[in-house]
Amino acid sequence: MYRLKLQVITAFAAWAVVAACQNSPPAYQNLAENSCPNDDTDLTELRNKLSGSAIVYLPGSTGFKNVTTRWSALDEPKVNVVVVPGTENDVVETVKFANEKDLPFLAYNGVHGALVSLGKMDHGVGIALNQLSSVEVADDGQTVTIGGGTMSKVVTDELWAAGKQTVTGTCECVSYLGPALGGGHGWLQGQHGLVSDQFVSMNVVLADGTLNHINASSDLWWAMKGAGHNFGIVTSITTKIYDIEYSDWAIDTLTFSGDKVEAVYQAANDYLVKNGTQPVGVINWSYWLNNPDADPNNPVIVFYIIQEGVKAVDQAYTKPFHDIGPLSAESQAGTYKDLAAWTGIALDSPPCQKAGFANPRFPIYLERYNVAAQRRAWDIYAPAIRGSSAFSNSILMFEGYSVEAVHSIPSSQSAFAFRSENILAAPLINYIPTNVTLDQKAAELGNQLRNVLFEASGYKDIRAYVNYAYGNETSQQLYGSEKWRQERLHALKQKYDPDNKFSFYAPIP
Repeated sequence: MYRLKLQVITAFAAWAVVAACQNSPPAYQNLAENSCPNDDTDLTELRNKLSGSAIVYLPGSTGFKNVTTRWSALDEPKVNVVVVPGTENDVVETVKFANEKDLPFLAYNGVHGALVSLGKMDHGVGIALNQLSSVEVADDGQTVTIGGGTMSKVVTDELWAAGKQTVTGTCECVSYLGPALGGGHGWLQGQHGLVSDQFVSMNVVLADGTLNHINASSDLWWAMKGAGHNFGIVTSITTKIYDIEYSDWAIDTLTFSGDKVEAVYQAANDYLVKNGTQPVGVINWSYWLNNPDADPNNPVIVFYIIQEGVKAVDQAYTKPFHDIGPLSAESQAGTYKDLAAWTGIALDSPPCQKAGFANPRFPIYLERYNVAAQRRAWDIYAPAIRGSSAFSNSILMFEGYSVEAVHSIPSSQSAFAFRSENILAAPLINYIPTNVTLDQKAAELGNQLRNVLFEASGYKDIRAYVNYAYGNETSQQLYGSEKWRQERLHALKQKYDPDNKFSFYAPIP
């Protein structure tokens, strides 16, 4: 069977070059330089079904490299050909073709998924959704329809220009839908809920290659809001939008030395997290990282306090941290559109670049900061990334969004299971993947750090954010351990994807 698949994919590659040579539209001029075969193949049928704006890239072409180069170079999926659909129907035809030829397929756009489970795809068809990029505000100004390949920054910018906004992922270089299908955390979640809580309807290509328009009346709707990567390729989505209530945002950035770990996170518990009652529009974030400008010899804590609707963060939130004695402190004012740059996740920020690094993450949800566990984690992490360590560019992230609107929605209403938690923590072990031994050391470090936080959490099982997952977590750790929840997920999987076509991104076994 494997040899047959390889023969088919080889034929597909040959067909694609033939199609390019015969038709020569601009969309095919970026194909690898190959001489054109003299005879066509039986795969011309698919080309005839694709729109004129569809693009096919082969290995060796600049286009192929551009759409397949991933943010994390660890256990990357391998594809033999990439179809870049120009229309939603192009996705349909590509999936049908892959099914007919018994080829695996994988859809992507921002290529920021870093799960090692993606590496299980070792040949097949890539479906890059980049061309399905659009933002169309409804006439009533209550919803927006977004193309399946639209990036988060594009959504933010287009809506902002229209006087609107919605919940998106925080990082500018990721797609809108990638985070959304796993629930989706964002700056505005305290006001409106998760990204997936905004969904109104969607067009989705299922495993059998059919295009379906679904909404809350479908039994699949529940699964698409938190486990959507397992059930289909969303080609467009309609979601709720809101008038911009506040144009002003402010941030205080405070940098602390490691000896202040206990004081910083005790203050975060007391003045910000407050047992899940963090005020709407107030966010606490922090990174543990190396910053030679702050301390040339040791990692530091970079702590952000963000507030909506003000030109300066309220001193009720900032004074307790200033009193601890930071190495440095900076206050900035601007708009919502400045948040990504302030927190180092804008398009031109280092974490957004695809530079050949491995970027495995090891996420865990927490209700509060356990101060003693924060110290234990620091004492492991700091020496592991200090100085000339291979992991010196790593970051340990703590994301403390406002959670009022997230908590207000019953957990039973979506496949996203972890609504009662207040903090998302994740070691991100950044390094050049040169050998298996180094990969193993990175995994050991990430898991050790996660386990330190888990053991102090009081939970019976690790609760992990699917979009940050390492890739070997259990279904219970990613989608909730309740028996009814697992049974519902598996029943829907059996109904909509019985052959497990969607099995590479945080799969439901």
